[in-house]
Amino acid sequence: MKTALWLYLFLFFAYFDLHAQYPILTPFAISLGAGPAFIGWMMGMYSLTHLPGNLLAGVLIDRKGSRRYIVYSLVAAGLILLLQAYAQLPWHLLLLRAASGFALAFLSPACMSLLASLSSDSVKQGKYMSGQGIVHTLASVLSPAAGAFIVAKAGFSGTFQSLGWLLIATGVMAFFSVPKAARKQTAQTVSAAAGDGRTEALISPEAVTAKPIPFRYLLLPFFIASAQGVLFFELPLSQAGNGNKGILSTGILLSLLSLGALVTLSMLFLNRLPALWRISAALLGMALCFFGLAAVPLIPPAVVLFLMGTAKGVLFPAMAALFISISGPGRLGRTFSLQSIATSLGAFAGPVAAGQLRGLVSPYFIAFLLIMLALLLIPRPGSGKLSAYRPDLQGPAI
Repeated sequence: MKTALWLYLFLFFAYFDLHAQYPILTPFAISLGAGPAFIGWMMGMYSLTHLPGNLLAGVLIDRKGSRRYIVYSLVAAGLILLLQAYAQLPWHLLLLRAASGFALAFLSPACMSLLASLSSDSVKQGKYMSGQGIVHTLASVLSPAAGAFIVAKAGFSGTFQSLGWLLIATGVMAFFSVPKAARKQTAQTVSAAAGDGRTEALISPEAVTAKPIPFRYLLLPFFIASAQGVLFFELPLSQAGNGNKGILSTGILLSLLSLGALVTLSMLFLNRLPALWRISAALLGMALCFFGLAAVPLIPPAVVLFLMGTAKGVLFPAMAALFISISGPGRLGRTFSLQSIATSLGAFAGPVAAGQLRGLVSPYFIAFLLIMLALLLIPRPGSGKLSAYRPDLQGPAI
C-alpha cells in the first residue's frame, strides 16, 4: 500500500503539471509571436509525440521494469519545462512541447504497470485503478486554477520553472521510494489506455480470440478527443486578450469542467445503465454545450463548462465499459491500444483543424459537429449491431 501511495503522488504531480499548463500555454505562445494556426499545431504536437512514446514504453517497461522509466519521465519532463521558461521563439515552444509529450508518455504506463504488480487479487487491482482515476480527476480540478494563479504572481518564466523543479524533485523522490522490482504477477498484465490516462487489465493465459472491433467504435474516441482538443485550443485563446485576468478566468473555467466530471463520476448508480444509453446521453449533452458556446453567448461559460464536465463524467466510464465488453477475452490490450491511438490522433487533429479554420467558423461549432458525428456512430437500441458482442449493452429495444 505504501508503494501505491507513492505512485499516486507521482501521478498527481504529473497530471497537475499537465493541466496547470492549459490556461498558460496559449497566452505564452502569443507573447512569443505565435498565431492561431501555429498554436493549434503546438497544442496537437504533444499528443502526436505522446503516441509513439506510449507504444515504445509498453515494450521497454515489460523488459526492464517500471522504476527507471518513472524516474526518467519525471526528471526529463521537469528539465524540458525549465528550458521552456527560456523559450524566445514560437518554434522553440513547439519543439519543447513535442519533447514533453514523448517524455511523459512513459510515466502513466510505468506507474500503472507497477500498480498492477502490487497484488494478484482482482479486487485489489480494481481498487488501485479506481484510486488512479480519482487522483487524475482531483489533479485536473485543482491545477488549471492553480496554474493561472501562479502565472499571475510569477509570470510565465517563473511558472514554468516552478513546475519544472516540482517534477524534478518528484523524480528524485521516485528514485529513492519506488522499489527496484515488483512482485511477480500471477496473470498476464495487459496495458490499456482510457481518455487522458491508462489502466491495467488482467486476463488469463487461456483467453481465446474474439471478434474484431468494428471500425465505427474506434472513430468514437477520435471524434471525442478532437472535440476536447478544440476546447483546450479555443478557450485560452478566446480569453487571451484580457491579460492575467483572462488566464485566471481560463483556469477557473477548466477547473469547473473537471469539477463537473467529478460530480457525475461519484454517481456510481449510473454504471447500472446500459453503456450505449450513457454514451448517447453524454454525447448529446456535450454537443448542446458546444453549440451553446458557439451560438448562445447569453449563457455564462461557467455554467456551460460545468455541464459539459458532468457529461464527460458519464461518457468516459461508459466508453471503457463498451470497449471492455465488445473486445472479448484475450483482446483487451489490443483493443485499448487501438483506442489510445485513436484518442491521440484525435487530440492532435482537433487543435490543428481549429487553428486552420478559426477565421472561417467558430471552433466551438467545429467541436459541435465532431460530437454529432460521434453520436451518429452509436447504433439504434435494438438494431442488433452489437448482438455478436454484448446485447445487454444496448438495453431494451425501442
